[in-house]
Amino acid sequence: MAMTFHLDVVSAEKKLFSGLVETFQVTGSEGELGIYPGHTPLLTTIIPGMVRIVKQHGHEEIIYLSGGIVEVQPSTATVLADTAIRGEDLDAAKAEEAKRQAEENIRNQHGDIDFAQAASDLAKAIAQLRVIELTKKSR
Repeated sequence: MAMTFHLDVVSAEKKLFSGLVETFQVTGSEGELGIYPGHTPLLTTIIPGMVRIVKQHGHEEIIYLSGGIVEVQPSTATVLADTAIRGEDLDAAKAEEAKRQAEENIRNQHGDIDFAQAASDLAKAIAQLRVIELTKKSR
């Protein structure tokens, strides 16, 4: 039997996951992180992307994250997300529209458009589309 540890994925609205996992992957501010049982303690920010969870017995779940913090201890880990949405709950049409709007805002910069905000919106939309794609593949 594979070694496991406890993981909580929590957003401001609700707890999306709580249980034993074999591993999880998340994108930290410094790059991709793969967390396994007994991992060295870690506290880092996460960027828009996903958390890919391999639950006990190998079942996989993918959750979109808009950003946040991950804390890892040897036998437990917590993902505190600004926004977290299960892959199957994401709306592809809304994500495509958000991506299109962000790209348009970047192309047609006006004095009232904040480039950093438009770039952030684009990164979030792309991350949502990637989570939707991976969720469809894992079914």
